[in-house]
Amino acid sequence: MAAHSRLPLLILLSLLAVVSAHNITDILAADPQYSDFNNFLTQTRLADEINTRQTITVLVLNNAAFSAVADKHPLSVVKNLLSLHILLDYFDNTKLHQITNGTTLSTTLYQTTGTANGNVGSVNITDLKGGKVGFGSAASGSKLDSTYTKSVKQIPHNISVIEISAPIIAPGILAAPPPSADLNITALIEKAGCKTFASLISTNGLVKTFQSTADKGLTIFAPNDEAFKARGVPDLSKLTNAEVVSLLQYHATAKYLPVGSLKTTKDAINTLASNGAGKYDFTVSSAGDSLTIHTGVDSSRIADTVLDATPLSIYSVDSVLLPPELFATSPSPAPAPEPASSPSPASAPTPAEAPSPLPASPPAPAGETPIGSPADAPSTAAERSTSAGKSDGVHVKASAVLTVTVTALSALLISTIM
Repeated sequence: MAAHSRLPLLILLSLLAVVSAHNITDILAADPQYSDFNNFLTQTRLADEINTRQTITVLVLNNAAFSAVADKHPLSVVKNLLSLHILLDYFDNTKLHQITNGTTLSTTLYQTTGTANGNVGSVNITDLKGGKVGFGSAASGSKLDSTYTKSVKQIPHNISVIEISAPIIAPGILAAPPPSADLNITALIEKAGCKTFASLISTNGLVKTFQSTADKGLTIFAPNDEAFKARGVPDLSKLTNAEVVSLLQYHATAKYLPVGSLKTTKDAINTLASNGAGKYDFTVSSAGDSLTIHTGVDSSRIADTVLDATPLSIYSVDSVLLPPELFATSPSPAPAPEPASSPSPASAPTPAEAPSPLPASPPAPAGETPIGSPADAPSTAAERSTSAGKSDGVHVKASAVLTVTVTALSALLISTIM
């Protein structure tokens, strides 16, 4: 086949590869005996990591086998254990029984965390003959404590999900890191240049709330000190105590959200302030490595990662997050002085008497909006409606283009071969 005639085939195969993207949550949801394993993949945000990988194998455990170890350890330990069951290679039933020399070591997601020394982050896969395949830690002296049970789901060379009989336990992997109760959240926030926010959560009794929530998952978005000095920030002294507390709670969510999860999250994120009286939620958008929070009143860039240690994440943000439930529109800054009244035509000076022009005012600093200028952003409802419309449009347009492209290439390929 000529080189030019192979080109449509290569393009077609590339497009089909894009179409075959996987979703580990949906795959495991089809069988309730993997519900515990599936739920913890979601809680630890490892599901997001799996879904972004192009070649991967998940060694899944049924509820009985998984709960025997998961129920005894905190979320941070369970995350490490799950990471050891995610192989960065493709193994299906056929490949497992055709291993060169009968044994191989496979790198896991745990190895990428930087906490696995030597071969602790790898898994030993050995063909035991007689139809059995053993799994164990690749660390020296480890035993093959688990065996291949059955195949669950395969998308060839993309993702393979297979069930094994027991958890793979690497040396030291069940050792718990220091609990979040030992972390000084206030000190971490202060050190990151967010002293005003740290002082506010302390004086309003929120440190204990954050501390108790952190054990099960917490993400804090702390405005830096400059954010509280910015133009348009509301006067907190004019808010009730309950409103101040709600404003501060709005800067935290009872979920562990690492950067990878924030990039892939499409739904609105509830906060500690969310209750029956109001949503108190926000959305996050990404552009490359940049992340922006949208409240419906204002937006804020996520500036830096202060801490990312399962199950706690802390970020510094450039602006105070203003919930629509407290601020229907952006708070107005202090009123400007009244402008001088214009002279009546009768008293206007003649050209000869006109005073020299005043020097031009300096340009406004970048990012500030003059008082009285129209709002740049639509209202909350309009913004969400427009956003949803654009998103739907992109999906429809992309699907239509992909369908037409694949159809055209298929026709071209057939005509070329014939």
